[in-house]
Amino acid sequence: MLGFLQGQNWPQLTVDSWTDTRETLHMWLQIVGKIQMVSTPLLNHWWNVAYEVSARGLRTRLMHEGQHGFDAEFDFLDHQLVLRGTDGATRTVALEPRTVADFYAATMDAMQSLHLECVIVPSPNEVAPAVPFAQDTEHKSYDAQAVTRYWQQLRAINRVFWLWRAGFAGKDSPVQLFWGSMDLSVVRYSGRMAPPHEGAGPPSCPPWVMAEAESRENASAGFWSGGSAEGSFYAYAYPAPDGYADGTVSAGHYDTELGEWILPYADVRTSEHPEKTLLTFLDETYGLAADLGKWDRKVLDVNPNRLDAEIYRSR
Repeated sequence: MLGFLQGQNWPQLTVDSWTDTRETLHMWLQIVGKIQMVSTPLLNHWWNVAYEVSARGLRTRLMHEGQHGFDAEFDFLDHQLVLRGTDGATRTVALEPRTVADFYAATMDAMQSLHLECVIVPSPNEVAPAVPFAQDTEHKSYDAQAVTRYWQQLRAINRVFWLWRAGFAGKDSPVQLFWGSMDLSVVRYSGRMAPPHEGAGPPSCPPWVMAEAESRENASAGFWSGGSAEGSFYAYAYPAPDGYADGTVSAGHYDTELGEWILPYADVRTSEHPEKTLLTFLDETYGLAADLGKWDRKVLDVNPNRLDAEIYRSR
């Protein structure tokens, strides 16, 4: 199955080179993400609100407002938000240098022209200060080239995350991008309950959000534009079993302040085999969580290449 991953482009994009654009895009993603939140039923761990990596950018699931079905996609090739109704109607909002307030107004106007009346809480989560969208005139940058390169990073990572997901037969999440923290995430679950989540949690985020997100014992992994010069992969366990932070992995390190294993994106990009390097990090950090937490790995772990093996035997 590693052949499935060969020839990928792992582009370089330094975090500092697109900070203003990323912060603006983050707010735009939150606006449409909140539309998805009120237009879909709550799934476990907020899976209904996240974005999928698509052939052109990031897309929502199919949403509903009354009898009307619709979806939305951030197109990072033509640089527009595309709103599509199941009746065939389409509206677009340009992704270009513009304030969050302007983008918010244009998006809501487009929704209304599609006869979609979605009422959202019009301010962001997991950031401080949480300036209401209609008042945010500070964030207004959009570097189209940087955004396309970011999406190319997500495409490469998405393929590896999907392959890693194929090696697990238990409950696990889709590969998805959460708009609150703007991280691409994939999570495996042991099947057991987790202790109630404690701690302050992210800013501008009520406690019940994290209570839902971490309600089951899990081993999480993901990527975000932080932690190192080109962004970082992370892995953590909730709850973290005894000895988790003291384990050993082939690449990366344990960050005591974050409480997570961290692998810089640049280390993956510049390695001889980026896909193998990332898969090893995912496997080893999961192995620490599962072995120390006494997960039933004989039941949960499966061969991700099992289809190839079956095809080979049938010849």
